[in-house]
Amino acid sequence: MKKLQDYKFWFIVGSQFLYGPEALKSVEDDARKMVDGLNASGKLPAKIEFKAVGTTAEVIDRFVMDANYDDTCAGIITWMHTFSPSKMWIRGLKKLQKPYLHLHTQYNQEIPNEGIDMDFMNLNQSAHGDREHGFIGTRMRLARKVVVGYWETDAVQQKIASWMRTAIGVIASRTLKVVRFGDNMRNVAVTEGDKVEAEIKFGWSVNTWAVGDLVQYINAVTEEQIDAQVKEYEAKYEMNTDNIASVRYQAKMEVGIKKFLEDNDADGFVNTFEDLYGMDQLPGLATQDLTAQGYGFGPEGDWKISCLTAVMKTMAQGIDEGTALMEDYTYHFGKDGEDSYNLGAHMLEVCPSVAAGKPKIEVHELGIGGKDDPARLVFEGKAGKAIVATLIDMGGRMRLIVNDVECVKPIMPMPNLPVARVMWKPLPCLEKSAEAWILAGGAHHCVISYTVTAEQLRDWANIMGIEFVHITKDLDLDAFKDQLFLSDIAWKLK
Repeated sequence: MKKLQDYKFWFIVGSQFLYGPEALKSVEDDARKMVDGLNASGKLPAKIEFKAVGTTAEVIDRFVMDANYDDTCAGIITWMHTFSPSKMWIRGLKKLQKPYLHLHTQYNQEIPNEGIDMDFMNLNQSAHGDREHGFIGTRMRLARKVVVGYWETDAVQQKIASWMRTAIGVIASRTLKVVRFGDNMRNVAVTEGDKVEAEIKFGWSVNTWAVGDLVQYINAVTEEQIDAQVKEYEAKYEMNTDNIASVRYQAKMEVGIKKFLEDNDADGFVNTFEDLYGMDQLPGLATQDLTAQGYGFGPEGDWKISCLTAVMKTMAQGIDEGTALMEDYTYHFGKDGEDSYNLGAHMLEVCPSVAAGKPKIEVHELGIGGKDDPARLVFEGKAGKAIVATLIDMGGRMRLIVNDVECVKPIMPMPNLPVARVMWKPLPCLEKSAEAWILAGGAHHCVISYTVTAEQLRDWANIMGIEFVHITKDLDLDAFKDQLFLSDIAWKLK
């Protein structure tokens, strides 16, 4: 698992030699104080390192090349303390392969009434220099994040922190490996996709291993390892079954799957109930507990959702209030379009990070797959604002679709539904959002997150160079259809 604290962000401040060595010393001192202050704020998920004063094309070029080849550098942050002629940034920015944030701020918060003179004006001209720097980013069509405001304020620091999580999601994505046990569910279209294009675009390595290879790992698990895993279950979850044999088999599968993933340096996996040869059960509790640890998962061979889950869990590290595989299962239509809800669930595999209370381990019949009754976690999802996101292959390009939702406590107990379940109101309402989702080609599998935001995923899509579609409370269906039509034309021209 990639850890946020393993990464750093490199800071370069822009200036030029015109102002003389004394001014450049002040530029560097102020930049270092800003970096120290941002790090001391306690709001950033990773450290910023001051690296350079960019005064020449050679300095900037070297800075970018070093950033590109440093595996611990998750992105660069630029700020122009003075006027920094942007043509000297071209050579370096053309080579940039890391996420890029342009911080438009200034060292001083207020204009010093009596202290302002021409020396002050020459030294403190971020309003001037950052606009020059912004032009070259736009002229070069660079994917970048622009954050504007005074650097010591909570709002600016939170924006920087949010972008850092996106940037780390990008870096983690570029080395992401997902194991496919078996192939895609037969005859299903939306879970298919171009894995070569995904590796080119995202860096995702998605390859198949035989289920028999996994079965060998499962069969090698010892009784002592199973005992230890069951103890972990008992510490985290409520045991609500007498069928301990089923629970122990899930523990056996979890130990085997995790060892397989570790041996192959993988961040996630997929399987399908149509290919369980040599296994006694479909992994349920095993998968749920693994995803709670940060692994990605996609059912029915859905590798795109496994990858997206792994990326979003990386972005949410340390503050995750719930990020999980989800599937639109069934609707509750209210009268006249009011109080309509979407019930999300899956057969077995929803991550317990979205649970409202302590999940229960239960064993029930599974009427699909033709195997023994599997143990699984049963719970209700928590209430709160969230997003659901899905990634689809449009043929020649990828499209990321996000819908803002409001999760609620399920409006009925559903005592005979033995699965993990989350209920939500899609915004602006079920009927309009579902129409927009279907028009956009949205899949039945998605990732729900109470932590990762639509803005973060928009930034991620921008850096990755893919299409982003956002369904919000302000949805206008006619305008949305026009957006899809124009987007289709624009992306075909790229």
